[in-house]
This record gives sequence, structure tokens and C-alpha cells, in this order.
Amino acid sequence: MLVLTRRENESIMIGDSIEVKLLDVKDHQVKIGIAAPKDVAVHRKEVYLAIQAENQQAAQAPRREDLPKLIPG
Repeated sequence: MLVLTRRENESIMIGDSIEVKLLDVKDHQVKIGIAAPKDVAVHRKEVYLAIQAENQQAAQAPRREDLPKLIPG
């Protein structure tokens, strides 16, 4: 993990197209802004993990075409 120190209104660049900017620091909270291309998904980690879990569930669910195989008859 790379650890960098930034002050308000300073940025970090990730590659050539993603900028992470420190916008505000108050008490124990930091507000950041992320400028990224539209084709790059940006989520809070808890949202990202929820999406991953949902995708995993969907991948394991029986498909419609498999339903006749699951029903005895």
C-alpha cells in the first residue's frame, strides 16, 4: 500500500486519468473528490462489496432454462 500525505486542495493522480483531491478535513472526517472517466466505476467500499455479493448470488441462481431439470416430472 502506498501512503501519501496531502493537504486541503491537493491531489493525487492515479494513472493519467484519475484524480483524487482532498477537499475538506473536519474533526475525524475527510472529504475527497474523485475525477475519473465515465467508464471507470467508483464506489464506496461497502457499496462495492454489496454489488460483488449480489453478482455472486446471481451467478449461482438457477437459470430459467435449467428450471425444467430441477422440477421432477
